[in-house]
Amino acid sequence: MPNYIRVRAHTGQEESPWSGIVEMVPYYSAQIGPPGLELQSANGIIKVKVSPPEANQRKKMWINDLSFKYNLVFWENSSHAQLRSKNIFPVDTIDDLAPDTTYCFKVQANLPTEGKQGLFSPISCVRTTQKVNDLLCATNLSVLALNMKFHLLWNNQGEQQVNYNVQYLTGFLKKLNDDYSAKWLSVPKCENITHTWCNFSSIITTTGFYYLRVQARAGHNRSCLSREVKVDPLKTNGIGPPGVRLDISDTLLHILISPPGEDENEFMRDHYDLSYRILYWKNSSNEEEEVRQKEVKQTIATIPELSPSTLYCVKVQAFSEPYNKSSAYSQQECIHSPAGTPLPLLIFGIFMGALLVVLLVATPLVFVLYQAYSKIKYVFFPSCQPPLNIEGFGAQLFSSPYLSAAEEPVENCCVIESMITEEGNQINFTDYKHCKQSSRDSGNYSNDDNTSGSKGSKEMLEKEML
Repeated sequence: MPNYIRVRAHTGQEESPWSGIVEMVPYYSAQIGPPGLELQSANGIIKVKVSPPEANQRKKMWINDLSFKYNLVFWENSSHAQLRSKNIFPVDTIDDLAPDTTYCFKVQANLPTEGKQGLFSPISCVRTTQKVNDLLCATNLSVLALNMKFHLLWNNQGEQQVNYNVQYLTGFLKKLNDDYSAKWLSVPKCENITHTWCNFSSIITTTGFYYLRVQARAGHNRSCLSREVKVDPLKTNGIGPPGVRLDISDTLLHILISPPGEDENEFMRDHYDLSYRILYWKNSSNEEEEVRQKEVKQTIATIPELSPSTLYCVKVQAFSEPYNKSSAYSQQECIHSPAGTPLPLLIFGIFMGALLVVLLVATPLVFVLYQAYSKIKYVFFPSCQPPLNIEGFGAQLFSSPYLSAAEEPVENCCVIESMITEEGNQINFTDYKHCKQSSRDSGNYSNDDNTSGSKGSKEMLEKEML
């Protein structure tokens, strides 16, 4: 919220006009004041404690003290001193200083996210002491990390029996303004050990950073703390070589890649955004073959157009562009491509295969079409024709047995037979009617026969009457 300011001067009874109005936003206009600084010299190192700029104020402009970053500037108190600077935590130590030498220090609080730099504190000077070289202390601490497996290594200065206790501190605690000296914890399975290494993978996550140190003990009263080692897991860790398997199908070489550490955990695959650099070549003793390179994001790669009967060799490297890290190359893997088929034989095989497919498809199709054609021809175009001497059918087509025929007209034929019975002088004719129903064919023949029969019977009766 902006504030508006104006000023005027007065002396006695006289007053000046008001000045122009100045607009001010306190948060953006305020200057970061100097922080507090405390120094303590012990055993060749300087312990530094910084307090926030508004530590003793009731009202504060910057409420969150943890947002400050502290820049410490120090130099040797001599006529030819060179300034050195270091970003420090509120409670920190400065080592690598010359013994019995006076050093001067000043510190400022900054807000990098807002682009603000504060004022430096008043200069404070302190003299270093002689560092005592305790042969009990662990020296040369180093971290070996590969595929998210972390080991702390150190050296033993003497041949005496020493027990070691490895301790760690979560890095976030150092950002606080409180003293963290009592918050160190022991690494599981690294307590009271006699060997000079410790596997501390069990305490590691990818969400923060850690500090480690080694406490050496001899007897009940003697102990010594080593210097601290910072571990930022994703930056400290190294990427191991990936696993590689090869497979061939036809003229394609398939490269199957296993991400580093895949058998142990999934940190590598999930946090490093890995890519893979593939080297492949023909392993031929007769001629120099060029090594070819291919980069992929997937864990499966394909190399086309292989030469027949050739030994191909492959090596793969994993790398992470965001972390600028790369692994060593995997072990060389080789595989033989299958023998090739001669071109004329290949063409003949393709032709015969195509011909066989055509025959298998065309033969049933031709058979089905032929059967359909035969049925249609038999039904609609029969090959047999009826005799022309059959009355009334000379000009008509013969009916198909598969089509329903119209019902033919039926003729009723009756044959009258005369019977002569003699009773006295009177002759009686008894008519006997014999009726037949027939089709047109049988009717014609039956009418002719019956007519001739009737004529014969009539002639015989006339003769007898005479």
